[in-house]
Amino acid sequence: MTTMESLIGLVNRIQRACTALGDYGGGDQAFSSLWDALPSVAVVGGQSSGKSSVLESIVGRDFLPRGSGIVTRRPLVLQLHKTEEGQQEYAEFGHMQRRRFSDFALVRKEISDETERITGKTKQISPVPIHLSIYSPNVVNLTLIDLPGLTKVAVEGQPESIVQDIENMVRSYVEKPNCIILAISPANQDIATSDAIKLAREVDPTGERTFGVLTKLDLMDKGTNALDVLEGRSYRLQHPWVGIVNRSQADINKNVDMIVARRKEREYFATSPDYGHLTSKMGSEYLAKLLSRHLESVIRARIPSITSLINKSIDELESEMDHLGRPIAVDAGAQLYTILELCRAFDRIFKEHLEGGRPGGDRIYGVFDNQLPAALRKLPFDRHLSLQNVRKIVSEADGYQPHLIAPEQGYRRLIEGSLNYFRGPAEASVDAVHFVLKELVRKSIGECQELKRFPTLQSTIAGAANEALERFREESKKTVIRLVDMESSYLTVDFFRKLPQEVEKAGGNPGNPAAANNIDRISEGHFRRIGSNVSSYVNMISETLRNSIPKAVVYCQVKEAKQCLLNYFYTQIGKKEGKQLADLLDEDPALMERRLQCAKRLELYKKARDEIDSVSWVR
Repeated sequence: MTTMESLIGLVNRIQRACTALGDYGGGDQAFSSLWDALPSVAVVGGQSSGKSSVLESIVGRDFLPRGSGIVTRRPLVLQLHKTEEGQQEYAEFGHMQRRRFSDFALVRKEISDETERITGKTKQISPVPIHLSIYSPNVVNLTLIDLPGLTKVAVEGQPESIVQDIENMVRSYVEKPNCIILAISPANQDIATSDAIKLAREVDPTGERTFGVLTKLDLMDKGTNALDVLEGRSYRLQHPWVGIVNRSQADINKNVDMIVARRKEREYFATSPDYGHLTSKMGSEYLAKLLSRHLESVIRARIPSITSLINKSIDELESEMDHLGRPIAVDAGAQLYTILELCRAFDRIFKEHLEGGRPGGDRIYGVFDNQLPAALRKLPFDRHLSLQNVRKIVSEADGYQPHLIAPEQGYRRLIEGSLNYFRGPAEASVDAVHFVLKELVRKSIGECQELKRFPTLQSTIAGAANEALERFREESKKTVIRLVDMESSYLTVDFFRKLPQEVEKAGGNPGNPAAANNIDRISEGHFRRIGSNVSSYVNMISETLRNSIPKAVVYCQVKEAKQCLLNYFYTQIGKKEGKQLADLLDEDPALMERRLQCAKRLELYKKARDEIDSVSWVR
C-alpha cells in the first residue's frame, strides 16, 4: 500500500470508527471535534445537476436512488475503502453494521427505506446522516458526503422554508475549514447561475477548498463547448476544473455497467475535437485520483493538529475512566477485595470528617460546647428549689418527728430530685452526636467517588454503618445515665460537713441555746438556706457532668465510630458467596453504559494514534 493510500485509509478508518460509535452528528463533543478535524469531500449542486451520476461514476456502481424532485433528502456519508484486487465488492450501513450488501440494488432500496424512516413518505428533509461504507478494488480511499440538491422554489408537499432549510444544511457542512467542496454544475447551463459555485464562493472565497466539476458535456448544443469554463477563463478556481460525461438515461434504463460507462467516458474525451487535448485531465476516474491526491496533502498538513487532538482526548478519557472506575473482576476473591477496598475508601473519608480533614466533625464539639451547657442552664432548678417546694419536701421527709439539727432526708430528696433533671440533657447530647455521625456517614458515602458506581453497595454500607451507630448510641446512653445515677447514689460528704461550720460563722455555736434562737429552723430563712445549699451542690454536680458527659459520649460513640464502624459488616461480608458479592457490586446501568462508551472511545483514539505513528510520512 502506498503512503497516500495509508494516509487516506487511516482517516477513513477513524471516521468509520466515529460513525460506529454514533458520534458524528450530535454525539460526544470531542469526537465531533475529531470528525471535523478530519478532511472529507462534500458534494454540492443544484437539483438535477448530475450529483448522483458523478458519485456513481467515482464508485463504479449504480447504487443511489433516482427520481424527480428532491431524491437526496438526508446527507449520505459515503466512505470508500480500496480492497485487494479480486475481492468481492460489498457495502455496509452504519445503522446495520453486521450486514453486508453485495447486491447494490438492495443498497439503493435501503437508502430509500432509511430516508423514509426519518422523513416519512414525504418530501421533507432531515439533517441526520446515513452512513454507508463501500469496499471495492475499483475505488480509491475517499470520504464523500452527498447532500440534498440546492433548489430555488418549494414544490407541492414541501414547506416554504425548504429552500432555506436545504441551503442551511449544505452550508453547515461546507463552511467547515477541513471540508473539500466538490461543486457540481451542468455544462448546458450558464456557469453564472450555478447554485454550487455561488455557495462555494461564499464559504470559500479564495477557492482553496473548491473543486469545480462540469457535468453533461455531451448534452451541450452542437457548435458549443465548455472550454472557457474547463480552462478557467469563465471562472477561475485554485484547482483545475474537471469535465464528466455521465451515463445517458438510455444507459441507465438498460442498466449499463458502470465499468462500461467509464470506458465510454474515456472514449468520448479521447475522440472529442473540443476536449481531446484535455483527455488526461477529464473523467470520473481522474476526478477520484485528483481528490485522493489532494486529500493526501491536506491530511499531511492536518496530522500534527489531529495528533494533538487525539493525545488530548486520550488524557481526558483516561481521567474519566479513572473517575468511572475500571470493570469489576468476576471471581469472588477479587470481588471481596474490591468491596473491602471500597469500604476502606469510605471509612477513610468518614475519619477525615471526624478528625478535621473535611468539614462536619466540628459539629460534635458544638454539641458539647453549646448545646449541653445551654440545656443545663435551662433545667428548672429555680422551681424545684423554690421556698414553697423546699418547705414541702423537707416537711414530708421529716414525717411526724421534726428534724433536730439538719434535715438530712430532706436534703437527700431535694438533691435526688434535682439530679434527675440531668438525665434529659445527657440523653439529648447522645442523640445530637448520633445525628451528626449519621449525617457524616451520608456525606462520606456521597463524597466517595469509588462508591458512586455501586448504588446497592452504597445502601448496604449506609445500613451497616447506621446499625453500628445505633449500637454505639444505646451504649452511650447507658453510660451517661450511669454517670447521673452515680452522682445520685453517693453524695459528696465534704460539701455537707462544711455546712455546720458555715452556720457557726453565721450565728455562733449551734449547741448554744442562744444561737439556736438566732437560727430559727422553722423560719423562712431556714428553708432558704436549705435551698441555697442544695443549689450549690447541684451546681457543683452540673459542672462535673458538663465535663464527664462529653467524655463518655466521645468514648462510647465517636471513638467507636472511628475504630469499629464497619467491623460487624466485615465479619458478615466474609461469609457471603460469589452471587451475593456480585449483587453488591451491581452497578448503575447508565454508568456501565457510560464506561463502555468511554472504553470504546479510548480504544479508538489509541488505535488511531498507533496507526498515525506507524505510517511512514516519507514519500
